[in-house]
Amino acid sequence: MVTFSDLGLGPNLLKALSEAGYETPTEIQEKAIPQILMSKDVVGLAQTGTGKTAGFTLPMLEILGDGRARARMPRSLILAPTRELAAQIAESFDKYGKYQNLTKALLVGGVSMGDQVKNLEHGVDVLIATPGRFLDLFERGGILLTDIKTFVIDEADRMLDMGFIPDIERIVKLLPAFRQTLLFSATMQPEIQKLTEKFMMAPKTVAVSAPSSTAKTVKQNLIWLSSPRQKNSVLYKIIDGSEVENGFIFCNRKKDIAGLAKFLKSKGLNVDGLHGDMTQPKRTEVLGKFKAGELDIMVCSDVAARGLDIKGVSHVFNFDVPSNAEDYVHRIGRTGRAGKSGEAYTLAVSGGDDKAVAAIEKLTKKPIPVSNDFSPSNDQEEQKKTAPKRSETPKPKAPNKQSRRKSVDEGDSDLPSVVGFGDDIPDFMR
Repeated sequence: MVTFSDLGLGPNLLKALSEAGYETPTEIQEKAIPQILMSKDVVGLAQTGTGKTAGFTLPMLEILGDGRARARMPRSLILAPTRELAAQIAESFDKYGKYQNLTKALLVGGVSMGDQVKNLEHGVDVLIATPGRFLDLFERGGILLTDIKTFVIDEADRMLDMGFIPDIERIVKLLPAFRQTLLFSATMQPEIQKLTEKFMMAPKTVAVSAPSSTAKTVKQNLIWLSSPRQKNSVLYKIIDGSEVENGFIFCNRKKDIAGLAKFLKSKGLNVDGLHGDMTQPKRTEVLGKFKAGELDIMVCSDVAARGLDIKGVSHVFNFDVPSNAEDYVHRIGRTGRAGKSGEAYTLAVSGGDDKAVAAIEKLTKKPIPVSNDFSPSNDQEEQKKTAPKRSETPKPKAPNKQSRRKSVDEGDSDLPSVVGFGDDIPDFMR
């Protein structure tokens, strides 16, 4: 069995790892650390939760052990897509580098730039930043990049999703030509491949297979709905009828988070949302409360929760079926850890989420158990009608005059009711 001492790490790091309870490296750490210590450019392909943060922070701490930072001239730069992930990377440097005399600075939006500038003026070995705030400070003349020895792009696929690739390309052009570049991503899209070809020198690729199986400790539940409008009430019904110690509720769209959190609060639940439009102090406050057990449920998106390491989560709720099948595995993998049992519920709308559910079941090679306990109707036959057959994707029902007129009359449409034509409503007014 490979241990951290076999990877070439020094005694100070080994002592910190031992005190943190880590004895054996994960697969990505075992593959990446020796390559990084040899000063090679590295492309690491690994999902969140595989230990990739330590995979680059540990060798960076070892490399930075010799040398001293000068004012406004960081010795290394790490870019992360979100403030929360940047903060978590900073925490990793504190944890693993406790016996090394190295300094760091966190440069993210949503907080005062004054304190961040002061840290840089004192000189930092590691600068951890989000792309937007980094460029903002650079344009103000607050950063000198001539001493950057190691450059890290973390969660490159999320950077792509959030539109940061142009910013990254601009930042890379500002860095010294002779440097070590590390790029970590869950997947290798063509745009990211172009980055590696353009800005990396003969990179060594280390990959960990994407997880395709769900933990046996997680009880999965799939609830089919006939309309998205049923989601709020059904979700509350599930939470109210389950022994929820704490949990994540995942939404696909940022705009749904605040509204859902407000609805659940109105039902008396101890819940809050986490999304990109919140100020950094508020986001930090929400995360702190959730980690401390002062908040029971956090409503968020995959981007907002990316890389967050929170232990002891009892439930995961998929308010929306994730469009990426691998995200499903990671979402529900936040519960049922360390031998404890967990429970996951997924709300799916028949006729809209069928392909996404099928993709998840294809990836995991087993069906998600359908639950009738909290469905809008507990009638077994009704559920059979709602849930699509596993072997085929149901075709959407063609609209007809009768159903269209019914939806207008019952107020299910944003269109105004048409009055005065009886059953003979002209087509142009439908």
